[in-house]
Amino acid sequence: MNNNWNNRTILVIEDDKYISHFIDLSLTKEGYHVLTAETAAEGMFLFSSYRPDIVLLDLGLPDKDGVDLLRELRAFSDAPVLVVSARGQEKEKIAALDMGANDYITKPFHMGELTARIRVAERSLQKAGGNNAGETTFTCDWLTVDYEKRKVLVDGREIHLTPTEYKILLLLIANKGKVLTHNYIIRQIWGYEGGDSKSVRVFMASLRRKLEKDTVHPRFLLTEVGVGYRFADE
Repeated sequence: MNNNWNNRTILVIEDDKYISHFIDLSLTKEGYHVLTAETAAEGMFLFSSYRPDIVLLDLGLPDKDGVDLLRELRAFSDAPVLVVSARGQEKEKIAALDMGANDYITKPFHMGELTARIRVAERSLQKAGGNNAGETTFTCDWLTVDYEKRKVLVDGREIHLTPTEYKILLLLIANKGKVLTHNYIIRQIWGYEGGDSKSVRVFMASLRRKLEKDTVHPRFLLTEVGVGYRFADE
């Protein structure tokens, strides 16, 4: 049992009663306040009524596809949404992540993995709450980014990045721990939909060569195969 009783509220939208009950019990033991819903309609009602901190969302709901519910939630809320679904195909993951999901966990899953992903979402809440507001530098192990001077340092030595490489790095750091799809990166960096993901891969390969000490086992810039990239959270 986790002794860090943080009073976070988690909404579980899951039509499988066994899975919902299992998650409820496990997270309650970890100190969370858990709400459960078996349908999209009930989930939207509970979300609007209680404004939970984090949502765990199944995609195969009886009254509406979970991706459609995610779209509706994203219209008015930035609360972290972790998709927990039996749909394991890459296109399903990409669709959910493109729609604004923070993470995607495929059933069956280990509860330890789920709670670890929830902790990542909690850290994003802390950042959004202003804990890092006004910071002028970012440091993680041997990597330092000086936002004011627009400098990137590796072991204290300045590394030259192209303007696009720098923008991609800042985007990944700002979403630390979150998987960013190729389409999302293209949209944020170049401003249009459906670009060539090969360009993203080229820039990421260049960033790894410049920032990582081992490009085969990167410390910072991680690949989610077939989906996109994320900046390591730990």
